[in-house]
Amino acid sequence: MFEKEVYIRRRQKLQASVKSGILLFLGNSEVGFNYPSNTYRYRQDSSFLYFFGLDEPDLATIIDVESGEEIIFGNDVDIDDIIWMGPQPAMKDKASAVGIKKVLPFSELEKYIKSAANSARIVHYLPPYRDSNKIMLNSLFGIEFGKLKEKASVEFIKGVVALREIKEKCEIEELDIAANIGYAMHYTAMKMAKAGMVEQELVGIMEGISISSGTMPSFPIILSQNGETLHNHMHHQILTDGRLLVIDAGAENNAHYASDFTRTLPSGGKFTERQKEIYTIVATANNLAFSMIKPGISYRAVHLAAVRVLAQGLINIGLMKGNVDEAVAAGAHALFMPHGLGHQMGLDVHDMEDLGENNVGYDENYKRSAQFGLASLRMGKILKPGHVITVEPGCYFIPALIEKWEKEGINKEFINFGKLKDYYNFGGIRLEDDVLVTEKSCRLLGSKRLPITVEDVEKEMA
Repeated sequence: MFEKEVYIRRRQKLQASVKSGILLFLGNSEVGFNYPSNTYRYRQDSSFLYFFGLDEPDLATIIDVESGEEIIFGNDVDIDDIIWMGPQPAMKDKASAVGIKKVLPFSELEKYIKSAANSARIVHYLPPYRDSNKIMLNSLFGIEFGKLKEKASVEFIKGVVALREIKEKCEIEELDIAANIGYAMHYTAMKMAKAGMVEQELVGIMEGISISSGTMPSFPIILSQNGETLHNHMHHQILTDGRLLVIDAGAENNAHYASDFTRTLPSGGKFTERQKEIYTIVATANNLAFSMIKPGISYRAVHLAAVRVLAQGLINIGLMKGNVDEAVAAGAHALFMPHGLGHQMGLDVHDMEDLGENNVGYDENYKRSAQFGLASLRMGKILKPGHVITVEPGCYFIPALIEKWEKEGINKEFINFGKLKDYYNFGGIRLEDDVLVTEKSCRLLGSKRLPITVEDVEKEMA
């Protein structure tokens, strides 16, 4: 938790961004995974953490924009809690630690909200993603479950996004810590991976590092020799010489800030010549994107420059054909990279996307494309100092997608479908780094970069 002045300042800025009404924040509750008392690892809502810092279940808060009143709704522990958990600080002391003076029992929340509604006060809430909070909002406002998201306050969402997306110095320090844990996870896997291991062994090692140095992985670890499946969580295969291993993983540190790296390794320690060809194209796209990132450029422009490198590289080796600019304009490269270049990152690995991707990655000047591939770009707007983004170009050979395009004649003037038959068992390659936009350019998060060249990866795996 940061100093209380950090939270006070954030809440003051948020109040200034909303014209009137009451801002309602619902914290998260614990969730049982096979019975109520046997719970998943607890994770507080990120916006609640950002503005209030209290990392425990069953809390709610309000900010009255007009009067400035702030209230935390939560219960002190009883004797049963003390028996199982030990003595706990009083709610008033926890509230004081983040600069809030007024505390009410959680049971008073419904009375407070319904009184505000009866007085024709506007009560703003953020889009819910946990079922328990959906049930609570339904009870408080009588809004149908299917309409809760659309009834969320756009004004409130925009105010939160504007603050959370520009990282403060204290946040950048935490992001560097998370990046260093992520580095340790990946570097250890790179040193230990060898033919004959089961993928799950590496997953367990990486999860152990994340938990020993932080809270947990920042998302379920993606580790697979079937890297053409973009989010592959199956870890049953044996590492086999000649195959590629995609590892996409990051850590959540003790302050809940995230990292997110991807490296692609030769399962047996050495790339084949064909693998080197494709790998080098992806690495070149990654490095070009990194070199372009600075305030004032749109991330859509960086994405398009990176996929142009991908398309030109594939033209050079005969898998694509035609004019590279026309191919990119038509979206032909998306056969090989159907996702965007990256996303914002912070307290969430896909930062604030619970508030809506378009609310986070786009604005009135930059609207999401409907074109296949480009439509999956999660961050398209102008970059500003303090933005934290991932840079993750890739190249994948997805047989079902290739066959669909060939059958339907999609972008046939730019794709050499006949030559792609030999790549059906290639898999995929993705290379991802975490980047902070600075006042004039950018820098990588963490103390050092994970090995990324063919030579360095092979050297470390040796």
